[in-house]
Amino acid sequence: MTTIEAMVFWGFLLVYGVVMYALSPRSRTAESFYRGADDQGNPVGQWSLTASLFISWIFAKSVTNAANLGAAYGVVGGLAYASYWLSIPVAGYIIYLIRTQTGARSLQDFLTSRFGRLAALAFAAAVLIRLYNEVWSNTAVVGGYFGRPGEWPYYTAAMLFTLFTLAYSLKGGLRSSIFTDVIQAVVFVFFVGAVLFLILPANGPGALLGSGEFRLEAGFDLLLVALLQLFSYPFHDPVLTDRGFVNKEKTMLKSFVVAGLLGFVAVFIFSLVGVHARLNGIDAMGNAPAAVGQSLGLAALFFMSVVMMTSAGSTLDSTFTSLAKSLAVDLPRLASRARERLPSLRLGAVVMVVFALLGNLPMFAGTDILKATTISGTMVMGLAPVFLFYSVTRWSPWSFHLSFWSGLILGVLLAVGLIPASWAIGDGKYGLLLGVNAWGFLICTAGFFLPLLLRRLAGRSLAAGEA
Repeated sequence: MTTIEAMVFWGFLLVYGVVMYALSPRSRTAESFYRGADDQGNPVGQWSLTASLFISWIFAKSVTNAANLGAAYGVVGGLAYASYWLSIPVAGYIIYLIRTQTGARSLQDFLTSRFGRLAALAFAAAVLIRLYNEVWSNTAVVGGYFGRPGEWPYYTAAMLFTLFTLAYSLKGGLRSSIFTDVIQAVVFVFFVGAVLFLILPANGPGALLGSGEFRLEAGFDLLLVALLQLFSYPFHDPVLTDRGFVNKEKTMLKSFVVAGLLGFVAVFIFSLVGVHARLNGIDAMGNAPAAVGQSLGLAALFFMSVVMMTSAGSTLDSTFTSLAKSLAVDLPRLASRARERLPSLRLGAVVMVVFALLGNLPMFAGTDILKATTISGTMVMGLAPVFLFYSVTRWSPWSFHLSFWSGLILGVLLAVGLIPASWAIGDGKYGLLLGVNAWGFLICTAGFFLPLLLRRLAGRSLAAGEA
């Protein structure tokens, strides 16, 4: 970085942290800190919830991945990654059904009532792993705009960003997170528009949208993976699902639908940054937004960094608040049947501080941020039958465990390279991932229904014996 560049980037980082802390509201009650209500106990408004869902799920690593896939496969890659945002309306509708049909006040309540406390604990463990990964994978992206991994500016920027986000998260919890999400959503949309304005003159809409082919080996296999994971991926992310229980059912559903569609459009548009790199021969080097920004000059690179900072901030503050709720509220209730009374704000604050420190350790070790999406989505494929077919049973712990653990085992085997190549569908880079998700969905579904089938057969045998 030149001196001017350093002043611009470090100056914005400092201003961003101060402004977010100054504007975020302070929570004085547990209801506000853990559930986002205002001082009078009123729930989150529809449009605030919509903006929060929209921006908190647009992770810094996600828009980076979308642009990288656009660089690799054209619009097919962008569509593949943007399709994950269609899981927001899917999750919203299923949560709507769960709330109206079962009266559950959280996914843990729902799982406990249908599949037992062990099922809810297994689910909570998957949630915590997901949240842990969200810390380092977003701060690392921000650090990448200040230096390379291994350099002091990279780590300093990432840790300063963590500190600033932690400060306003401690101040207001979920209420502060949702309030700042609205600001971050506006800033994000403005600067994405500015980036699009810079790249359109170089290629034009026709060239950008015409890049890529719908073939399995050209990124279409990843698009199919995303469509398969629509029914499982969103449920292991409390950043999303916690917001499904903070307002009335119909208001919540509208917010989820609108936010999902807006997110799909926004992520696809940003993937065109990568398509621009593809068309102009720009080496993405694993970070297409930064590469394109550098090729277009200081203004473009600054715009990219603002997009990353706002998207990372919205995700990181939501991650901190979800960790506080999971460890201070949900897990104690599961472990000891704690009372409905919410814990103190101090307990949630301690959780945030601990994970702000521990959550960045993988960044110092060095890890691939793309795997945080594809591998974790595969490991939780067993959640799809649980949430799609829950209404066929009133009580069946084995249905959950056979489905959930089958998916987890397949995900682990894929991660360590023990899935045979014969499982692959097509010859593309993501052919094996597609095969594991396709066959895995069938295996997990069979696992879910097997106890129900055996119970029915046993009932018929007993009835026949009595006759």
